[in-house]
Amino acid sequence: MAEKKEKLFDQFPPVTTAEWREKVEADLKGAPFDKKLVWRTNEGFNVQPMYRAEDIENLSTTDSLPGEYPFVRGTRTDNDWLARQEIDAADPVAANAKALDVLGKGITSLGFRMKECDAATVASLLKDIDIAKVEINFTACPRHCEELCASIVKYVKDHGAADTFRGSIDFNPFKKALKHGKPFPGDIAQMAADMISVASDVKGLRLLGADGVMLSDAGAYIYQELGYALAWGAEWLTLLTDRGLSVDEVASRVKFNMGISSNYFMEIAKFRAARMLWAQIVELYKPASADACKMAVHAVTSRFNQTVYDAHVNLLRSQTECMSAALAGVDSITVTPFDAPYRTPDDFSERIARNQQFLLKEESHLDKVVDPAGGSYYVETLTVAIAKEAWKLFLEVEDKGGFLAAVNDGEVQRAVRATSDKRHTDVARRKEILLGTNQYPNINEMAASKIEATGCSCGCHNHDDDNADAALPTARAASDFEALRLATEAASNRPKVFMLTIGNLAMRLARAQFSTNFFGCAGYEIIDNLGFETVQQGVDEALAKGADVIVLCSSDDEYAELAPEAYRYLDGRAEFVVAGAPACTDDLKAIGIENFVNVRSNVLDTLRAFNERLLK
Repeated sequence: MAEKKEKLFDQFPPVTTAEWREKVEADLKGAPFDKKLVWRTNEGFNVQPMYRAEDIENLSTTDSLPGEYPFVRGTRTDNDWLARQEIDAADPVAANAKALDVLGKGITSLGFRMKECDAATVASLLKDIDIAKVEINFTACPRHCEELCASIVKYVKDHGAADTFRGSIDFNPFKKALKHGKPFPGDIAQMAADMISVASDVKGLRLLGADGVMLSDAGAYIYQELGYALAWGAEWLTLLTDRGLSVDEVASRVKFNMGISSNYFMEIAKFRAARMLWAQIVELYKPASADACKMAVHAVTSRFNQTVYDAHVNLLRSQTECMSAALAGVDSITVTPFDAPYRTPDDFSERIARNQQFLLKEESHLDKVVDPAGGSYYVETLTVAIAKEAWKLFLEVEDKGGFLAAVNDGEVQRAVRATSDKRHTDVARRKEILLGTNQYPNINEMAASKIEATGCSCGCHNHDDDNADAALPTARAASDFEALRLATEAASNRPKVFMLTIGNLAMRLARAQFSTNFFGCAGYEIIDNLGFETVQQGVDEALAKGADVIVLCSSDDEYAELAPEAYRYLDGRAEFVVAGAPACTDDLKAIGIENFVNVRSNVLDTLRAFNERLLK
């Protein structure tokens, strides 16, 4: 008789959620559980500190397998995504040479930014590229996409690759309204229908873009990007089925380009929810094949959270972003080079961006496992939660006439602008952290000399005639702090901030570190100290070193005596700051002390005010 093996952990009694919570509340010693441990997301729902099997018992998302409707677990039974690199095709011969070079370095998908779209340009661009094995994607001005489509189809047919070619044209007539606040003047539906007709024999050429990247890079929350992207895709279905095309033909031509933020688990959940919701939307149109319900997704790491200062931190952000998309089972990924915010990426930064994907494939083997997040109590719960919020937004857009109407009315732009403004405020107050920019800056870094004038970010027009209030915002999250530091660099004098550390050792060290980070965000020179016996000694030392700002760093109890003494002795010879928010703040203000820095301070506004007083 076979020996019966004991199940893992059977020797331990089961513990209920109520028992876990009771233990946590005891450890909190009276602090409210929901306030201390429950996270209210920007996406409109709460995240608990722990999840258990009971949390996913009634979720339908756990019932399917990879490759099965509704494709929450992926549209494929493998996870070998395509690694894509973007190439400027203004010079088609040079672009072709670069494409052949990067194809020899592991790239499996190319993205060309087109200027000319005629047949000769396409032929020159694709010379010697095996279009049966490499995915080819094109971005061009919407006015030229019909010509581009005809040129590509001709080239593909001439090379006998009509059945094997895979690629896309990002026909994006919505861009004009989103980027410039002006509706596209042409007949969008007719242009799209004509392109589909031209490409009828090249089934692998996707033509209709739904560009969530634009929304993500503008600062949209994750649920907004997803909800609007779904409405965008549904708009294509409505416009073209109304023109008599079948939903199978239209859906097979839609390609979603989605951004990836640094919210790691939320992004995994977003892509899983996106596939599920898109499948359900297409299903409502009664397709002949379930394959029509499969979502084609290209993912691009964020530009919104990239920074000019401490730019190598961008590598850390984009690595986790790329990992989110890979684990979520997207079809292809572009990693934005770390130096993109301030110059045209060079060979080094492009190589590093490629290697970030190869690391996840060749070293971590993420391409070998399909939907590893499937069954995770946390990720499954997030998937359903983000799906619900995105679906609410989708229905709101549909109720108001659809995505095209919302874009032409400026409603999408206004909503994203409000979110972007909120996120900029959160960055200013350090509620949203950008390492190296609004927290732990490299105070000795100078960036002005490395910034190139790279021109318009949209790729085809200047913004001289933009209606800014009706367009998506373009400022990255770090842009306000970067402007602050660049102003410091441009000034004839770099302000010096002196840490007058005195009294309680632990508190003075902690507050000196906090204040160093605080004023370092403006690029000021920081002078730290081990401590002083008297405030007079500290003030004298500060003035001897030419300090423009003196920050008193001590404990709350000691401020009542030390702050007035230091302020009176300084007598206006430099800016005086108290680090913290002591109980005696009102008393200190009554004698004329105006400057306090603490965790509740708006870092950006405070530093702007100092810049106005200090920079010459």
